[in-house]
Amino acid sequence: MKILLTGRTGQVGYELQRSLQGMGTVIAPDHGQMDLSDLDQVRDVVRLHRPDLIVNPAAYTAVDKAEEEPELAMRINGEAPGVLAEEARKLGAALVHYSTDYVFDGSKQGPYTEDDLPSPANVYGRTKLAGEQAIQASGVPHLIFRTSWVYGLRGKNFLLTVQRLAQEREELRIVADQHGAPTWCRTIADTTAHVVGSLQYRGGEHRLDHELWRQNAGVYHLAAQGQTTWHGFAQTIVAHWSSNKKPVVTPIATQDYPLPAKRPANSVLCCKRLTGTFCRLPAWDEALKLCLE
Repeated sequence: MKILLTGRTGQVGYELQRSLQGMGTVIAPDHGQMDLSDLDQVRDVVRLHRPDLIVNPAAYTAVDKAEEEPELAMRINGEAPGVLAEEARKLGAALVHYSTDYVFDGSKQGPYTEDDLPSPANVYGRTKLAGEQAIQASGVPHLIFRTSWVYGLRGKNFLLTVQRLAQEREELRIVADQHGAPTWCRTIADTTAHVVGSLQYRGGEHRLDHELWRQNAGVYHLAAQGQTTWHGFAQTIVAHWSSNKKPVVTPIATQDYPLPAKRPANSVLCCKRLTGTFCRLPAWDEALKLCLE
């Protein structure tokens, strides 16, 4: 099986290269070879390699900058996934794509399910929803994994920001009225590999079972279990900080830390569809401990 992987230098893409090895030949072009803002190049790369499976973690993820660059964000997050889906359908391939809790506005009381109606509150969320819709409209066998509060030991994310600031400051003022589940990028990658493996032919054949893909296609929420706030997340990171001198983590309200893009107050995702169909997911604090160790 040939697997075309986008975004290999990103948090999730980097981990997917490791998790997917052994399942087939992983083709992972870098940004220069496959820039999702260049839709013609995207088509050319897919047609060159003719993969059996496309895994697309690449995205425009600068939430605040997207407010200034809505066209670019839409091309990468909304249009490029549609192109990948169309090309995959023509090849008889399947597609795995990643979306976000930001497709919801956060006004619901309780965890969001896959059946809840999306209502993005910012440009980033709208572009990611457009990508979901383009894939669904294409007719390609697909899995769309919505995740939340992704972190890891590479790139730019909340974990690395808190660790850096903990070295520089005596106090960290962190938003305490937004709720979600921090999700380790390795959890996302390993879960993806488990799911893809369960949708292959049995008997040692590393090929996609297209009937299984059609039966199980759709949107799944994939996030760590439990919930916390950004303040609680930061407190846990600092608690594991090896330095004897640890900053005070002070809770603040969203209004005290204004940003260009509106954030949902509730980003908690119900993952029962995924856990009931494929596998369990770890608690957010247990996964964070493993990451930090």
